[in-house]
Amino acid sequence: MSLRRILPAALLALSTSLAVAQMPGGGQRGPGGPGGPQQPPPPPTAGAKLDIIEGSSASYRVTEQLAGIDFPNEAVGTTTGVTGTVQILPDGSIAPNSKLIVDLKGLSSDQGMRDGYLRNRTLETDKFPDAIFVPTSITGVPKMVPSTGQVGVALTGNLTIHGVTKPVTFKGIATLDPRSSTVAGRALTTFTFADFGLTKPTLARLMSVDDKITLELVYKFKRS
Repeated sequence: MSLRRILPAALLALSTSLAVAQMPGGGQRGPGGPGGPQQPPPPPTAGAKLDIIEGSSASYRVTEQLAGIDFPNEAVGTTTGVTGTVQILPDGSIAPNSKLIVDLKGLSSDQGMRDGYLRNRTLETDKFPDAIFVPTSITGVPKMVPSTGQVGVALTGNLTIHGVTKPVTFKGIATLDPRSSTVAGRALTTFTFADFGLTKPTLARLMSVDDKITLELVYKFKRS
């Protein structure tokens, strides 16, 4: 074969190899690369420390009956003032320094009159500004805490409202995100006004208030 035919073919092969080499990752396909498998999630850990971060909130839900309305209404008040830490120890127990604090003064609903009554008469937030939950046990989470997926969680502990402490259990589903190292979800518990010595609201146009209160925690934890 003549040199005149060999030289163009060699130049073409060289330019092609240079173009491939300049591609991201050298044109190679591998874990996490173009067309390659994604990196596996981090392995489970023995225990986990969970710190509340922005995006969390706490809400109460109470059914009320208003005068002149033929159907019941659900009163909802929410606060974003939620702080604290829950630490799961390697043996699956809860560390004694775990605590969640809810700022009750920040509760707000669609009715300013209702909010004022709750702050001044029912919760007496000048004397008892916070609701404090101290978890004591958790079920539904393996001792080797996974880094991804969903788990049904029941977190039991002591809830203090209005100077009264009672045992409660929050139940819900938690979603574990390995990309952001977060645990997010919602959990609920129920109790009555009488459980915490709370005075039911009595307002104009308010005919009745149900005894049951649902407390909902929408949480987002940073995991470490």
